[in-house]
Amino acid sequence: MVIIGAIVTLLGLAGLIFCIIKAFKARNAGLKGEELSSQLKSLVAVNLISFLLSAIGLGLVIVGILL
Repeated sequence: MVIIGAIVTLLGLAGLIFCIIKAFKARNAGLKGEELSSQLKSLVAVNLISFLLSAIGLGLVIVGILL
């Protein structure tokens, strides 16, 4: 269970890194106003899912350690 939790946590972390890279690319591309806002709004769902995966993975690791 610990290994599965670690894999799920790493998937969540990869999603967070993906969101950070996409946000920096959008900002450095010179997008302003509504264009930048629409790019960032599309990343919100991925960001939340990534946080959820990380939390679930860490929970699995803790449960695996306690068992």
